[in-house]
Amino acid sequence: MKAIKIIVGLSLILMASNTFARDTKYMYSIEDALASANFQDRLDPNIPLFFGEQTHGEVEKRLGSYPTNKKTNAFNKTDEEACEWVLLSALLTLQERAVKEGGNAVINIASYYKKNTVVSDTEYECHAGAFVAGVALMGEVVKLAD
Repeated sequence: MKAIKIIVGLSLILMASNTFARDTKYMYSIEDALASANFQDRLDPNIPLFFGEQTHGEVEKRLGSYPTNKKTNAFNKTDEEACEWVLLSALLTLQERAVKEGGNAVINIASYYKKNTVVSDTEYECHAGAFVAGVALMGEVVKLAD
C-alpha cells in the first residue's frame, strides 16, 4: 500500500511539473540583434549572413544547406537576452560551417524550429522556457563571386 502511495505521489509531481513547463514562441528583430556589441565583436565580418530573400552577390558555387539547433541557459536573463545569445551561437555555427566547406557566405537563412521553416528578411524565431531558450536555423553555404 505504501508503494502505491509513493507511485501516485511521484506521478502527481511529474504531471504538475509538465503543467508549469513553458515554451513561448517569439519573433525577434534580426537587425536589433546584429546591432548589439556581442554580435559585432564575435561574428566574422568576412563571412556575410543573408536572411530570407535578402539580396547578395552572384553565387559562384553552392556548397550545401546546413541546419543548426542551439540552446542556451535562460536562467536570470530576459527572454529577449537569452534569444539573442542563442541566435549568436547559431550564426557562429553557420559561419564555422561556411569556412569548413570552403564558402565565403551563408544565404537563405531561415528559422527552422522543430523542422518548421519560417522565412523572413527581418525576424528570427526563438522559443523560450523557464530555464532554456532555443533557436534553430537553416542556411545555405555558398561561394560568392568576388
